Amino acid sequence: MTDLPELPRCLSGALFPSFVLALAMAMTLLLLKRRLGSSSLPLPPGPRRLPIIGNLLDMPSSFPAHKFDAMGKELKTDIIYLNVAGTNLLVLNSFQAADDLLEKRSRIYSGRPRFTMVNELMGWDRDFIFMTYGEDWKAHRRLFQQEFLHGQVNAEHHPHELKANRTLLLNLLDDPKDFREHLRLMSGSLLISVTYGIDVKDKNDRHLQNAENGLDILLHALNPGSFLVDSLPWLKYIPEWFPGASFKSKAREWRSLHRRLEHEAFDATKQDMASGTFQPSFVSSSVQRMLGDVDQSTHRTQDNEALIRETASSMYEAGTDALFTTLLSFILAMTCFPEYQETAQQEIDRVVGNGRLPELSDKDSLPYCEAIMKEVFRWQPPGPVGISHHISVEDEYRGYRIPRDTTVISNNWSIFHDETMYPNSYDFNPERWLTTLEDGQVVPNPDIRGVTVGFGSGRRICPGRQFALSATFLNVVSILALFDIRKPIDESTGNVIEPSMKFISLLQNRPAPFECSIRPRSDKHEMLLRSVMEHL
Repeated sequence: MTDLPELPRCLSGALFPSFVLALAMAMTLLLLKRRLGSSSLPLPPGPRRLPIIGNLLDMPSSFPAHKFDAMGKELKTDIIYLNVAGTNLLVLNSFQAADDLLEKRSRIYSGRPRFTMVNELMGWDRDFIFMTYGEDWKAHRRLFQQEFLHGQVNAEHHPHELKANRTLLLNLLDDPKDFREHLRLMSGSLLISVTYGIDVKDKNDRHLQNAENGLDILLHALNPGSFLVDSLPWLKYIPEWFPGASFKSKAREWRSLHRRLEHEAFDATKQDMASGTFQPSFVSSSVQRMLGDVDQSTHRTQDNEALIRETASSMYEAGTDALFTTLLSFILAMTCFPEYQETAQQEIDRVVGNGRLPELSDKDSLPYCEAIMKEVFRWQPPGPVGISHHISVEDEYRGYRIPRDTTVISNNWSIFHDETMYPNSYDFNPERWLTTLEDGQVVPNPDIRGVTVGFGSGRRICPGRQFALSATFLNVVSILALFDIRKPIDESTGNVIEPSMKFISLLQNRPAPFECSIRPRSDKHEMLLRSVMEHL
């Protein structure tokens, strides 16, 4: 047996207990110093907090992005701390703050807060958009990325995009006044087709209605301040019959809707696969890849099926409303600012000509059209506040203490209306995205920050962002190629009808209903579209 090394003489005998005590005291003081040093740092600037309820009364119930932006300007800060009845909230009103924390420190800022209404009461806890960071979330995201080739748009999606786009164009030609419903149908049918391979015929399709109802409910429930139970989680324990507890009956109803949304389209795709009548989709390719092994255990098969089903449900939620909302804002912008529309049409005529419709392959040759798309994203970002992040450990930033268990919100509205990056930021001006070279060539402006931050940050960035951008561009450029969009004329008075510039307060920044005139640019353009549809 090996002898233990002898203690130094100074640590032997009567001195040893004293040494242990001194060491213990030193360690205790060091730990205490670290704890006190961190905790003694001030919290970030924020509105004055009231006893018990803190900043509960400061929480906006509508248009949170705009009100957080105004709050930051009043406080002269781009980071705002609020304590809402015990819940820590940090709002990031600048790109620098969002990049420093959500991107560069994504290791600790990739969590999600527990949304009491959505996760616990409505049952959306298996949606990977809202899952906390961990192995389960990684498995869902990995499956999503396999379909979208880690950020590159899968060529298999192009037929889905083209069909949805061409159907939209024909609907705009035949019934332009109902453009809002046509955009909604295109967005929903595209995502259902890509996800499940289901061909949506019209707005009465049950899968489309399930998805739209579920999405509208989700956007309402996630809007900061919509439900008090998210700020006071103990309210979830009060009975449904109790006065003021109507949110519980809503949650029960919405839980049932979510189950239909998750299961019905998935089950329909599996039935089509069994009968050999399915169309290629995310679900069909994932089922073939993950469930095709007859030797795998029943338990593993069930786990993989749940993984595919849950990820598919998340895909629809993540993409369809952002596409719909962005295209609505595009139509509104073209109605109000037709001069930019005319310049884009000149570019399309020069590059594409009159014998065909624009394709995604034309994108690099159409910088002005792409600039219009980017400016729509910036001017009226579809997601004015990003989905909340969560930090479970204490952190320090700019000399301020960020407490553990803090919900962190990136205010995309403030970021995209930063006057130092986007002068006259409230003006719609696509030309800010362009610069002219000495030879007269118009190219993208390298000095302006892009729109990627609108798709999230760090490990939570949207894995389908390239697909979203390609689908948006295809619809923007094809509408510009075929139609003139103008302010409508009142037939009884002959006066121009000014479009409403109001927006609906949801998690998405959706334009309220407005009127516009959409007409084919010429008879030749109408004939071109009808010819394309005959050969689709």
